[in-house]
Amino acid sequence: MKDVIIIGAGPGGLSASIYAIRAGLDVQLLEKFSPGGQVMNTFEVENYPGFVDPVAGWELMSKMEEQAKRLGVQFEQGDVTAIQKNEEQNIFTVRLTDNRVLESRTVIIATGASLKKLGVEGEEDFTGRGVSYCATCDGAFFKEKITAVVGGGDVALEEAVFLTRFADKVYIIHRRDEFRGTKILQQRLLDNEKIIPVYDTIVDSINGEGKVESISLTNKKTKEKQDLPVDGVFIFVGYAANTDFVQEELLNPQGEVVVDMEMRTAVTGLFAVGDVRSDSKRQIVMAAADGASAAMNAYEYIVNSDMP
Repeated sequence: MKDVIIIGAGPGGLSASIYAIRAGLDVQLLEKFSPGGQVMNTFEVENYPGFVDPVAGWELMSKMEEQAKRLGVQFEQGDVTAIQKNEEQNIFTVRLTDNRVLESRTVIIATGASLKKLGVEGEEDFTGRGVSYCATCDGAFFKEKITAVVGGGDVALEEAVFLTRFADKVYIIHRRDEFRGTKILQQRLLDNEKIIPVYDTIVDSINGEGKVESISLTNKKTKEKQDLPVDGVFIFVGYAANTDFVQEELLNPQGEVVVDMEMRTAVTGLFAVGDVRSDSKRQIVMAAADGASAAMNAYEYIVNSDMP
């Protein structure tokens, strides 16, 4: 029996584990793949407090992981399929794909979010053959090539700039007439001579023979269609919360876990933090703060409850 099971080892989950174990709780941290979450694919982080110069995403998360391990957090690989609570015993059961069943007094969901797909013809067929969702991972394959980035938020702008380290030309295709990313990122992108913005435009299909060779586009205002020759397509059009194991009644229409200001869900003893929760701003520092808040509230719940 654990005091708290934390599902997910991104910044929210790692922060929660650090605060929980320092509060004297018996902590188990479950991660489906490897610690770090989406931040591991971020080339540079320049808005996390305490770092004068930009820090690589993998380095920041590695330091968080090392800190948690130094404090004694128990890491374990596991893919969760369901969470249930026995109201009479005040105990949670966490079921895993390998048929293990874990028990805990509280649970913190910190599973983050995954990048959405465009859902257009050719996207699935060419994934790994020119279609990518991570410029940091795959940008080096497109040295002296022509690439396209689809999206207009912070991630799309950052990844487009990163791609100019390798590609000769980067189109950034956005369905609106201006980008949604922060002004500093917009200016950095617009000042880069390798980047060509394409506004008011949507992708109809991704085309090629064996690999990506072009994308078919439609201008939403003029209805003009064109085929744009490219060697690679990088897609950053938003996120979907990783909540396939969470009861539907705990989710909002966007599929995010609904929480209050204390990270509490409608089920007492169950918390959610970071990108998986409602109204998340999808920032590393905010996910870390969520994790700290959830852990502190889990501690208060345990010490103030009549629990076995």
